[in-house]
Amino acid sequence: MINITQKQSLLIVLIISASLLGLYLPKIYIKNNIYYTSRNINKLYSHYISLKEENRALYTQLEDMKFQNQILDTIILQYKMNEGK
Repeated sequence: MINITQKQSLLIVLIISASLLGLYLPKIYIKNNIYYTSRNINKLYSHYISLKEENRALYTQLEDMKFQNQILDTIILQYKMNEGK
């Protein structure tokens, strides 16, 4: 049988606790970093999607304005040509 004093058993428990803590702290830190990075990526992606939709709407609006401008130019040009006759 092994004779271990109270101080030795406390030292063994502290060494085991410190080694387990040393093994699990980096794992916890990495998991937290992955979680927060993932949250930031999702947030940025949602902003990207909304900006993409806004860009599509603005492009459609710009095309409508170009079309209206062409029609107005044609009408004004025809009016001036008819006015000159």
